[in-house]
Amino acid sequence: MSDERIWTAAVLVIGDEILSGRTQDKNVAQIATWLDVQGIRLREVRIVPDVEAEIVDALSALRARYDYVFTTGGIGPTHDDITVDAVAKALGVEVVIHPQARAILERYYSARGGELTEARLRMARVPAGAELIPNRMSGAPGIRIGNLFVMAGVPHITAGMLDALTGELEGGAPLVARTIGAWAPESEVADILRAAEIAHAGVAIGSYPFFREGRTGANFVIRSTDADAVAACVAAVTAGVEAAGYTVTDGGI
Repeated sequence: MSDERIWTAAVLVIGDEILSGRTQDKNVAQIATWLDVQGIRLREVRIVPDVEAEIVDALSALRARYDYVFTTGGIGPTHDDITVDAVAKALGVEVVIHPQARAILERYYSARGGELTEARLRMARVPAGAELIPNRMSGAPGIRIGNLFVMAGVPHITAGMLDALTGELEGGAPLVARTIGAWAPESEVADILRAAEIAHAGVAIGSYPFFREGRTGANFVIRSTDADAVAACVAAVTAGVEAAGYTVTDGGI
């Protein structure tokens, strides 16, 4: 794998229930964390409703801009699960029944005393030319076609699909991250953080202030593809914050 090129990705979250607030998205965080380990940077997240035209427009824009695009939601058995149709339209291909997906679903429901109804068969529909992403949780597979990965909206099912994809995507060097924290107002240590980031090439520092227990503090996440650079920057930030009169806690507060 190359550590020079930065591989990028976007996530397209599909579903009226996310936009309405009835369901809270939990997939973006786990996909972002997984991508970091694969050496791929998550650069953009969009949320769109269950409207085919909006899904198609978003897919077309994201696929043109990033190396990989992941979608979550809209691949179930009901009439409003239209992600597969939208993906096929964006790619200019037909929707077909994938024979392996059909066989997987037949075995899954047969083992549970059920049958593959027309509604359940919808979960075997894929854009022509697609491969399957295994799903050990509920049988219905995810879909991989080109640089696009179509995944479930249910977080634990998405987690299983990500596990099946581990090591399958080309990426760069994985990010290394360390978190430290201090009961210090962010404004009091901003110059220390800025100086440390400038002094350590390739390192990025995120500052996340909070107010708890009647006190102000902040956690600092230090990231790089170089573990030694992260360690050196952590040491520099720690020394600077402690010199300013605050105690630093490794792992954050």
